[in-house]
Amino acid sequence: MSAPFLLDLSHTGHSRARTGIQRVTRSLYNALGAQAIAITHDPHARAWRAFEPWEHANLADESPAAGRGAKWPLGAKLRGTARRLVGNASARLPENAGLIVPEVFSEQITRALPTLFAATPGPRVAVFHDAIALKYPELTPNKTVARFPAYLVELLSFDGVAAVSEDSRAALVDYWRWLGAKNPPPVRAISLGTDPRPPARNGEKSPAGGRPIVLSVGSIEGRKNHISLLAACEKLWASGNQFSLHLVGTSHPQTGAAALARIRSLQAAGRPLRYDGAVSDAAVEAAYAACTFTVYPSLMEGFGLPVIESVAHGKPCICSAHGALAESARAGGSLMLESVDESALAAAITRFIVEPGLLANLTAEARARRFKSWAGYASELTEWICGLKRRDRTGR
Repeated sequence: MSAPFLLDLSHTGHSRARTGIQRVTRSLYNALGAQAIAITHDPHARAWRAFEPWEHANLADESPAAGRGAKWPLGAKLRGTARRLVGNASARLPENAGLIVPEVFSEQITRALPTLFAATPGPRVAVFHDAIALKYPELTPNKTVARFPAYLVELLSFDGVAAVSEDSRAALVDYWRWLGAKNPPPVRAISLGTDPRPPARNGEKSPAGGRPIVLSVGSIEGRKNHISLLAACEKLWASGNQFSLHLVGTSHPQTGAAALARIRSLQAAGRPLRYDGAVSDAAVEAAYAACTFTVYPSLMEGFGLPVIESVAHGKPCICSAHGALAESARAGGSLMLESVDESALAAAITRFIVEPGLLANLTAEARARRFKSWAGYASELTEWICGLKRRDRTGR
């Protein structure tokens, strides 16, 4: 067996958040197995090192967490600080075949990359998720918007970039072209995987029973467009439509505040609205099993995992017909909308409720689809990496 790849999990290894990037990163780590060595930049030792047992345990912990930040226990802080003070911080990284950076890395990580690159004899590759901070800055956290242009420039230092969709690939290449970047690294679109699902039985009825359950899985933040979904549902409830709405996902304190306030208002008014916040993977599975169909009202995504996961569960999804979401949805099982505003969402939900034939047809399409596994994604990614050449500092 060839040497494994170094996998930078500097943030995910210290957070139990289940946002899209964390889920992609954890899934890639699990799929790579012995092909990957988890590493982190220890801010207390100010050095790169392989994961310690407590960090591996954190990766395996499936309990949900509302916060997105990285947390370090006191013992780890003290050990790192001690190694730095006694001059033993720079332990050699394991022998490796290359480097994969699947996270959106921070400025602190950027400053430490030259040391990591020097310890990596093979290709260095970053995973690029999306350019939402450029296209929807008003719906993106301020810190992300301020950081993002520098991050896009820093990606030029890698030997290759694996974009999660054709839409994300085009956004990155276009930005570099506009920037006038000379000899940028190759960018390959490699679509993400999903966990295998047992095939649904023909004729299986929705567990929703009499009143339809509409599920929406995704973090509560500005670009996810929950405000429009909530307005659409209130319009239908006020008109006498009988269905319940189930929301799952952590909330962002800045861009999700308006949607959270609206959720509380509708609940106080007695509307059939359930919001669970951050939940375990098992709870997400149960939510998909119980729902009649899903709505993913997001304005823009780098990939759109909830669309793929909904369809993989045999549950049709209402989503946008544009960008990466269209890439995920176009093979069947989804109702794609030219607009995801209040009126369009209300009309689409109504169609699923009053047109059982439409719901049945899209359910059949969903169950007929076949999906790339996370193991397939990992294999495609590593095969591409192995074919890359190391570039020198001039980008040649």
